[in-house]
Amino acid sequence: MKTPCVWVAVLLAAFGPLADAGAAAPVRPNIVFILADDLGYVDMNAYAARLTGAKPAEMYYETPNLDRLTREGTAFVQAYACQLCSPTRAGLLTGKIAARIGVTTATPNTVRTFYNQGLTPPPGYLANDALYWGDPIKIQQALLNGSTLETLPAGQALDAGRDEITLAEALTGYRSAFLGKWHVGGHGAKGWQPSDQGFEPLAYTDEGASPYFNWRGVWDNRVKRPHPQMPQPELLAGKAGPDTGETYLTDALTATAVNFIQDRAAEKDRPPFFLYLCHLAVHTPFQAKPADIAYFEQKATRGWNGHRHATYAAMLKALDDSVGRILDTLTRTGLAENTLVVFMSDNGGVTYTDPAATSNAPLKGGKAMMFEGGIRVPLVFRQPGKIAAGQWCDVPVDYADIFPTLLQLTQHDPAPHYARIDGRSLAPLLADPANAQRGYARDTHYWHYPFNVGIVHPDDGLPPAPHSAMREGDWK
Repeated sequence: MKTPCVWVAVLLAAFGPLADAGAAAPVRPNIVFILADDLGYVDMNAYAARLTGAKPAEMYYETPNLDRLTREGTAFVQAYACQLCSPTRAGLLTGKIAARIGVTTATPNTVRTFYNQGLTPPPGYLANDALYWGDPIKIQQALLNGSTLETLPAGQALDAGRDEITLAEALTGYRSAFLGKWHVGGHGAKGWQPSDQGFEPLAYTDEGASPYFNWRGVWDNRVKRPHPQMPQPELLAGKAGPDTGETYLTDALTATAVNFIQDRAAEKDRPPFFLYLCHLAVHTPFQAKPADIAYFEQKATRGWNGHRHATYAAMLKALDDSVGRILDTLTRTGLAENTLVVFMSDNGGVTYTDPAATSNAPLKGGKAMMFEGGIRVPLVFRQPGKIAAGQWCDVPVDYADIFPTLLQLTQHDPAPHYARIDGRSLAPLLADPANAQRGYARDTHYWHYPFNVGIVHPDDGLPPAPHSAMREGDWK
């Protein structure tokens, strides 16, 4: 155990001197957290360069704005998400290992739950637990009793006394806004949407995927319910939000984010804000702007490291452009130095589509697998003048650490939450990336996936069976 003096030294190095008695309280930073969907570890040029030694000019994908984040901030070399999006999202919002909440997989809106079937759950189950979920696998399967919870418990009557504290609820004094993909609300179940978890929903969908063109009508759908027994008058599957004039989804979400930031900058005596932007990109369906597709179809480096999907490359370009627009907006509005920007992906890149969306090589496997290609993801923190620029941290960390980290970086004490969460603050690593002072104490990380999976295992070519994983130190 380190002495209190060491801990104080670490925090001073990270956040500057403590305020003098009677001095004005330090200004709490805004937060813009950008979560990509299905972005692979080596899809970012900066990460690919570090892992392979190649230069960005040799690569097929183009991520200059994401690379700018790594130059201007601290990037984590061994950051982990879950194997699929909903578990990662649940853990990010709560600071808990997703399986401990009960969220173990991601599902389409055809999934049956006790709630949407109008059934009373048996003892030990919640209303939004799935009755059964499994991929349509034709060969013999290992287990057929996997379980997953479709929502984050929000203190509703059907949550059996459970109420997860989300980041938006824990960031007291902040205006918290949600934008993009939710996918932890039971596919439109009333009582478990962003507004029930402390967020102001700007525009969102509670589904796992969305069209990138002509999407507004889908997000505003309030009539069609896949489950007639669902005990609510209409499906609350999303909200298209204001019409920004952008026809491509990634651009439209970016425009909404930019407008939100500009409006906050223009306010007097405004509270700090937390903008949680969950892009759909680069998740299927593969749809991009025609001019961008044409550009990548003709690019000479097509095929580098197995990257050859022109539409995917164009979707990634739109995501990268989004990050650039947001960073430029923060600079133009004068908010850059007092805004913490965090970028992360919710799981590894997709390798099971035909043709493959991307390749995570030299990492093995991809989304829906617990190999490194499925769960190791980019993670970058950037705040000019507060977080060291161009710094890489090689300490293994995971998605559950985001909750206490954002609390500490916004002058909220994460310690009272430690008895009930699994994550620990990464703030000490931002000042001490080698963890020489042992300010970050976690050394064990867990994953659990209790389902047979309808993808191809990279070793035997068969669908993976239910599996779990643990990493302790350098052993996995």
